Amino acid sequence: MSNKFSKLKSFLPGNRKLTLSERKARRGWFFVLPFVLGLALLYLPIVIDSIAFSFSTIGKASTDGITYYDWTKFVGLTHFKSALNQSFLTSLGEGVLNLIWEVPAIVIFSLFVAVILNQKMFGRAAFRAIFFVPVIISTGLMEAVNAADTLSGTAGTDNGTGAAGGADAFISMMDVQMLFSNMKVGTGLVTYVIDLVNSIYDIVNYSGVQMLIFLAGLQSVSPAIYEASRIDGASAWETFWKVTFPMVSPMIFVNAIYTIIDSFTRQTNVVMLTIQSIYDGGGTNQNIATAQSWTYFVVVMLIVGVFAAFASAFVFYQKRDS
Repeated sequence: MSNKFSKLKSFLPGNRKLTLSERKARRGWFFVLPFVLGLALLYLPIVIDSIAFSFSTIGKASTDGITYYDWTKFVGLTHFKSALNQSFLTSLGEGVLNLIWEVPAIVIFSLFVAVILNQKMFGRAAFRAIFFVPVIISTGLMEAVNAADTLSGTAGTDNGTGAAGGADAFISMMDVQMLFSNMKVGTGLVTYVIDLVNSIYDIVNYSGVQMLIFLAGLQSVSPAIYEASRIDGASAWETFWKVTFPMVSPMIFVNAIYTIIDSFTRQTNVVMLTIQSIYDGGGTNQNIATAQSWTYFVVVMLIVGVFAAFASAFVFYQKRDS
């Protein structure tokens, strides 16, 4: 009887020795606790107000000189019907099209740079810092400048002649269209390459975080695997596709999800700019803009869900003992 009681007691909290996985899980909760508290105390009330804002016509009222919002005017899906106007749908389609070419470009470029910076070379730490500097700069003033340029329809910098310089001038000088036409390449690929060259500043600017994630993934690959591939006579090209690429495929998946969300929520995103311009109109436009924001949120989550369901089948996870 005492033996059975001791076994039962071992399963009670505080009496059973935790496994390594359970200890890691508890430590994880400790590190995410500030975010959980901030989400519950700060962001959750704002989200609730935003949902109510999209289903109501908020009117200002005054009592004893204090202005407050009247939440009683429930209008149902009226604001959502007004939100699906032509300008919003057009900007949404444009944002999705930009995403199709932007995500592969950023992920491929960041992986390419990470593979290079993972090699042993002089000044490797300095080069890593250089590629991450745009991430720090673009979080403040530069992002606001880019948003203002997007709203005004300007691109590039003035080269002193009154015309915009930079990538557009470079691509014209290189005459990539003639180069690809001589190679008998389709116009779709030509347009894609030209857009990539013209957007090289944005690609480098938004690849810093992805590059660090790839670097962490590359450094976690066991050197014994590369040594075994060299013993088997594998070339550098074969090693990349047979060893490096499968081992960092989870990071490719994470970076693609991160890039999709970052692209959709960026301050310079055409949909975000459209919603902001409608919200600045004041009055009922603020309710419509809020409804557009929630519609946009649902669309983004659907795109992320579809991509995750499709891409997860191609991700390789190395099994490790806990």
